[in-house]
Amino acid sequence: MFQRVLAVTLGQVVRSIALVLLPISFLSLIAWATAGSVNGNTTDPMRGAMWIWLGAHHLPFTLSLPPAGTPGLLSYLPLGALVFPIFAIRSGFARSMEKLDDDVSLVSFARIAYILEYTLIAMLCAYMSRTDAVQPQWYLAPLVILPIATMTTFSVGRRLVISQAILFSSRALALLLGVSSIIFGMTILTNLSMVEDLTQVLQPGILGGILLLFINILYIPNAVVATLSYLAGSGFAIGSGTLVAPWSHRLFEIPAIPLLGAVPEEKAMWHLTFIIIIIAIGALMTTWTIQLSTRTLVQSYFLLCAMILFLAFFGSGALITNVLDSVGVSLWKFPLLIGAELGLGILLAIFIPRISLSNPLKR
Repeated sequence: MFQRVLAVTLGQVVRSIALVLLPISFLSLIAWATAGSVNGNTTDPMRGAMWIWLGAHHLPFTLSLPPAGTPGLLSYLPLGALVFPIFAIRSGFARSMEKLDDDVSLVSFARIAYILEYTLIAMLCAYMSRTDAVQPQWYLAPLVILPIATMTTFSVGRRLVISQAILFSSRALALLLGVSSIIFGMTILTNLSMVEDLTQVLQPGILGGILLLFINILYIPNAVVATLSYLAGSGFAIGSGTLVAPWSHRLFEIPAIPLLGAVPEEKAMWHLTFIIIIIAIGALMTTWTIQLSTRTLVQSYFLLCAMILFLAFFGSGALITNVLDSVGVSLWKFPLLIGAELGLGILLAIFIPRISLSNPLKR
């Protein structure tokens, strides 16, 4: 029985990897053939496709930048790219359960086997695709890929005990990101000239322009998370020693990335008023959950904080050079501030009605 589970899950793991890796390999071969090469070795585009696949899982890369071999690090990767491996993992594990006839007794073992096999293959791919210039940090695969595979497979074939808490915390997170998306979109529209200037600096051409557009689309979730951090007051960084927040604007120069055209040009203290929206969302989450139980409220709050910490972890990092060794939100300031603001909203929603009811003037 165990051999059958291992065989089924391994087959679906390979299928999940191929579902994302094969289209990437095809596009890499086209780009390699279009750009031309000094040799006919197709190892380079295939290795590049492997790097893109690993980067979609947010596995960091250690770089040696030419011509002097300057050390660099690439860990600020697009959050939007996570959609592809998550979809593939979910599809593969669901098919695994179908082939196992949805046997409840095998769910836990199949899940563990699928997660471990997927992570081990990813580690092997990262190790084998290393070069002197680009080295995926294969030893970090358990830290990065294992949580993604675990959370994705747990959403298949099982109802969680705290499903209500997940529902309400997801609603609150969707509201937070929705508000941030609206504000980010309005900022882009009001700064289109800056976006165009940054695009013209790159001069990408037709094929390069298509690739640049695709990359910027994948980085939009990163920008939305940075906007949420800005609204919460913690701000975000675009390089070492920089900080863009309503109360501070330390920014030396903007890299030629079109999405950065939405960055505020100076500090604006009145932007701190957006904190009221975050507090209100915390109060709204209280109205959703308090009628069910206090336990549901507490679970929803801590799950929401965990989701924000997850976004902070994947929404920050280094962008190749030492100048951009700190990009995105703060790993501790952002979750701490927004957690405190949501907690304040929860406390206000709980205690203000009680104070109102106990007011002797209203009796």
